[in-house]
Amino acid sequence: MLVAAAVCPCPPLLVPEVAAGAAPELDAARAACTDALGVLAAARPDRLVVVGPVESAGLETHPEGARGSFLGFGVDLDVRLGPGAGPHGEQRLPYSLTVAAWLLERTGWSDAPVEGLGVGESSTPERCVRTGRDIAARAERVGLLVMGDASACRTLKAPGYLDERAAPFDAEVARALGAADMAALGALDARLAYELKASGRAPWQVLAGAAEGADLGGSLLYEDAPYGVGYLVATWS
Repeated sequence: MLVAAAVCPCPPLLVPEVAAGAAPELDAARAACTDALGVLAAARPDRLVVVGPVESAGLETHPEGARGSFLGFGVDLDVRLGPGAGPHGEQRLPYSLTVAAWLLERTGWSDAPVEGLGVGESSTPERCVRTGRDIAARAERVGLLVMGDASACRTLKAPGYLDERAAPFDAEVARALGAADMAALGALDARLAYELKASGRAPWQVLAGAAEGADLGGSLLYEDAPYGVGYLVATWS
């Protein structure tokens, strides 16, 4: 059963070495992510599942200790998903789980075994909800770290340019996350989310499925749109 969840954005700019001179602009977001991970740790889960968006279709599993790198963003920095030794081979974490691994390392996560799950951004809401239910059934006490951004269309200079539908979409997601409204998250329009470049849609719907029957309350810790991209941090516990 799901006992707690933390929802965090996944831009590589969260990593100060990547953001460089712009790093202070996301200090509040980093602090909120740290607080959210503290809520996860306090729930004492038996297993932590990290869920993030991936461009490929379907699901990608990543074991504890899997490695990620920020070299593609010009920074020679490697991270590892949880404290495990990790598998041999060349498989690398997708960027969303790489950011999650950095957050876990930054906060010294050692409270429970960790596994990663990449969810294809084209996954249907129904499949995401089913995936969440399956995750919640894996252990008596499951924690979720849910990575993903809201729309990327909030301003003229945003990656997706300005779209007037973006602000209302993000506001509804923020409300749903803050209220632990599973029905609202499950009902998010996948097509609209795709058009608004909201990478968090599928992971949020995995959370909605995992939380069924868990009777969790929500709290919104951070909401802003620097660079025209919606970033949200929330906890369910």
